[in-house]
Amino acid sequence: MLNLFTPRRLSWGSNTGGQEKVELTAAELESLRLELADIEEREAHLKAQLEHIDEVLRSARLSGYLYIRTRWATLPGEPPPLDDTEVDDWLPRFVILHGACIFLYLLCTDLSPQDSTLLSDIVEVGRLPCFKREDGEIQYAFYILTRHGLRYECSSNSKIQVDSWLSALQSDCKLESDTFCKADCKLESDTSVPNGSIEM
Repeated sequence: MLNLFTPRRLSWGSNTGGQEKVELTAAELESLRLELADIEEREAHLKAQLEHIDEVLRSARLSGYLYIRTRWATLPGEPPPLDDTEVDDWLPRFVILHGACIFLYLLCTDLSPQDSTLLSDIVEVGRLPCFKREDGEIQYAFYILTRHGLRYECSSNSKIQVDSWLSALQSDCKLESDTFCKADCKLESDTSVPNGSIEM
């Protein structure tokens, strides 16, 4: 706002009483009005974002940032997929478990999700082997498989966060215990396989 009133933007003059006054041309006045309208619009957008975050935190069962990547299950008769275990295509997403859906947002401040999945479409959840990122940080991982063959692979550096998601999904999706696979990491062994996952 202060930049709007710099000498570069406004003309200054003096009246006969020695008092300074601002003289604006019609173009300068219109420009000022447009900038003020833009500020008000951005303020309204930020307010909507804050209200959205507040609603999420109050009503969602679970929410938080996870690293996500997607894979498709191989259909009968198709060749096995290429080995892409060394491909680092994990992307951070803000994930919300709310009602009967999982929503994936690019950022927690976004008003609309990039993707969503019905809990009724989830047929299996389970742990994935832990792996190390390039910075050496351990990532705990799990997967969500839908009836359409879409597999969401999710990871976090927090084991508590991963456990919370697995527990909530198992309960909300009403999955049997045999679809909730457990595969704890053997961190103390520090034995890695070529794809960066810690050997089980």
